[in-house]
Amino acid sequence: MDKLKKVLSGQDGNDDLNAANEASTLGWGTRVKGFIVCFVSGVLCSVLGTCLLWVPRSGLTLFAVFYSLGNIASLLSTMFLMGPLKQLKRMCDKTRALATGLMITCLVLTFCAAFWWKNKGLALLFCILQFLAFTWYSLSYIPFAR
Repeated sequence: MDKLKKVLSGQDGNDDLNAANEASTLGWGTRVKGFIVCFVSGVLCSVLGTCLLWVPRSGLTLFAVFYSLGNIASLLSTMFLMGPLKQLKRMCDKTRALATGLMITCLVLTFCAAFWWKNKGLALLFCILQFLAFTWYSLSYIPFAR
């Protein structure tokens, strides 16, 4: 467990990240609690969005918004464990930079389709692409999974 704690908190030998981690005021227990709260709220937002899909007239827009907010909260939850700097650095690694870019692009396009263009079909398409991009991004953390 200590090895996992060291790797996730950025204490695996990188001095810059270690200095940033030591400056953090959050303890390990607080980080785990923050991760759990943020991840559970992300899952609940996604489930709520799926339930709101069946609301007449504005259901598809509500689905797109809540599903996207759920994905954002789930993504941000890992920043509690690793720290924001290490998470951003890992997101930009060459093995997952394309997946990260595609995922963020799909998130932005989902909001554009829901609010700016007001095209429900396009919002649904971008939600599906968002799901696929988020899955691809998540698989990039598992060795040999892609």
